[in-house]
Amino acid sequence: MTIFTEHADVNPVVAEVVRSGFTESRHRGAVAGLAADGTQVISAGQTAVPFFPRSANKPLQATGMLRCGLDLDGELLALAAASHSGEDFHVDGVRKILSGAGLTEADLRCPLSWPIDPETARRLMARGEDMSRIRMNCSGKHSAMLATCVRNGWDTAGYLAPGHPLQQALRRTVKDLAGEPVTATGVDGCGAPLFALTLAGLARAFRELVIAAPGSPERRVADAMRAYPEWTSGTLRDERLLMDAVPGLLIKGGAEGVDAFALADGRAGVVKIDDGAHRGRPPVTVATLRLLGAAVPDELATIAVIGGEAQVGVIRAVDFAPRG
Repeated sequence: MTIFTEHADVNPVVAEVVRSGFTESRHRGAVAGLAADGTQVISAGQTAVPFFPRSANKPLQATGMLRCGLDLDGELLALAAASHSGEDFHVDGVRKILSGAGLTEADLRCPLSWPIDPETARRLMARGEDMSRIRMNCSGKHSAMLATCVRNGWDTAGYLAPGHPLQQALRRTVKDLAGEPVTATGVDGCGAPLFALTLAGLARAFRELVIAAPGSPERRVADAMRAYPEWTSGTLRDERLLMDAVPGLLIKGGAEGVDAFALADGRAGVVKIDDGAHRGRPPVTVATLRLLGAAVPDELATIAVIGGEAQVGVIRAVDFAPRG
């Protein structure tokens, strides 16, 4: 008989699902938090182990594109850093980025997809439309990558190859902002290269975005995302709701249970849910923000658990916060 025991390197439980007073599920994860001066003050779980931030890397990649001469601002720059919902205004924005570079959606190499926004998806299906690349949540990033290639005279057909000049420049930017080497390169869900960082490194990178000088590439990305949060996610997404509710907050989610954020004074944090469950991410992010001193409305602190047509419980954060 084999006996399984918990090891010290197992991440703590950070969220739980409570139904009718009974805790029916638990999510483990890791959380890193930085004070305004960059000191790490929250260290729950393995915050120094590399992981794939997924779409939480997009603001760093958008910064790298600006460093390479990409000429976008406002809503379109926010869209370049987005995991958008595929709503009509997102698609219009992607087309503007592409047309400004003399390109069309046929140049996109992200996968075919339905929009994340369910109402938009239902409307498209009802009128007989099919999946498309431009509705894919990463099409803003891909259109900006293509525009950056055109700006520099780089090949557009192979823009997703890890050795392409664009991707090499973005890797250098990610390394620079995080203050640590990129220890692995993978392939993201959209097909683009994906750069591994530690939780602490990603938190440092987000801190750099908000404390940079006004007008710098870093600050331009942060300011565009904060000014137009519906362009970086969607009309009803939790990132948009948090940025509306917390003044000065910059936040970007990623697949597999990732959130990265920074407040205007440099406080920053990253959440990674071990099992990749999206549902555990928002409550833990709110708990982390509160530990760092941010005021977040109670209605954003939990997610409702439904039984029949009524709320019968919540998904909530648990006390995960030994401070380093």
